[in-house]
Amino acid sequence: MKSDNKEFNIRSGIGFDAHRFQSKIPLFIGGIQIPFKRGLHGHSDGDVLIHAIIDALLGAANLGDIGMYFPSTDPNFKNINSKFMLQKIICEIENNSWQINFIDTTIIAENPRLSGFIDEMKRTLSRYMNISQQLISVKAKTTDGMGFTGRSEGIAAIAIATLKYTK
Repeated sequence: MKSDNKEFNIRSGIGFDAHRFQSKIPLFIGGIQIPFKRGLHGHSDGDVLIHAIIDALLGAANLGDIGMYFPSTDPNFKNINSKFMLQKIICEIENNSWQINFIDTTIIAENPRLSGFIDEMKRTLSRYMNISQQLISVKAKTTDGMGFTGRSEGIAAIAIATLKYTK
C-alpha cells in the first residue's frame, strides 16, 4: 500500500551470505564462473554474491528472505542456478511495485583474487536484474588473513539494496 508520506517510498535492505569451500565443484560468484581449484558448497550453486543481493532485495521490499522462496529442504532447488533465483526475485519485487534504485555489494575473500572479474560480474548482474551497470557496485575485500575467509575456508558477501516504490 502506497503511503502519502514520501519517506516510506524508498527503502533499503541488507543481505548477507557465506559458504565454505568444497573441492571438485565450480566456483560461481556474481553469476559468473571463476577459475579456481574449489567451489562453494551450498544447496544451490553457492553464489554468495547473488544470495546476498536476493536477501537485500527481499528485505527492502519486506517480502521475507531467500529461504522462503528457495528452501534448502526442497530437492527441486538442489544445484539451482542462482541467476534463475535472482530473476524470480526480480519478478517478485516488480510485481509488488518496487524498482531497484541502487545495489551496493562487497565480497569478502582472501582467495581467489577477484578484482579482474568485477566488470564481468556487473555486466551479468545488470542483465539478470534488467538494470544499468551504473546501478550496481561490486567490491572485493580481504580480511588480511583473519577469520574463516582469511584462512581461505570460504567466501562471504554483503549487499545493500535500495528500492523505490512505483505505485
